Amino acid sequence: MKQTILCVDDEKTILDTLTHQLREIFGEKYAYEKAESGNEALEILEELDEDGINAILIISDWLMPGMKGDEFLIKVKHDFNFTGLKKILLTGHAPKEAVERAYSNAGLDYYIQKPWKKEDLKKKLNYLNEA
Repeated sequence: MKQTILCVDDEKTILDTLTHQLREIFGEKYAYEKAESGNEALEILEELDEDGINAILIISDWLMPGMKGDEFLIKVKHDFNFTGLKKILLTGHAPKEAVERAYSNAGLDYYIQKPWKKEDLKKKLNYLNEA
């Protein structure tokens, strides 16, 4: 079973672009999941966990209806125990306090400002190419 990368954003075009870029970077080395909300993403993570599939990366927007990205990532940290899971907040709207909260309470690994460049994303994810 392939390890999984989960992308979370309420804008479908962002999800499609991000997934396309990740496939260009990693090819079919990983499975890719997309969610349009924090709640949908939590359901996907539950299914992966139940099926014994490891999520190795979550890239989440901050500004989403229902649950903000920092809240979602904090919930992930407390509710799941995926091996080597990395978390990225990819957003253009997060206030400094939300980013700090994600670093301290969710174990955030990286913050990337939208609009992002594929090369910046690739540099942050280089460790996955070595795995």
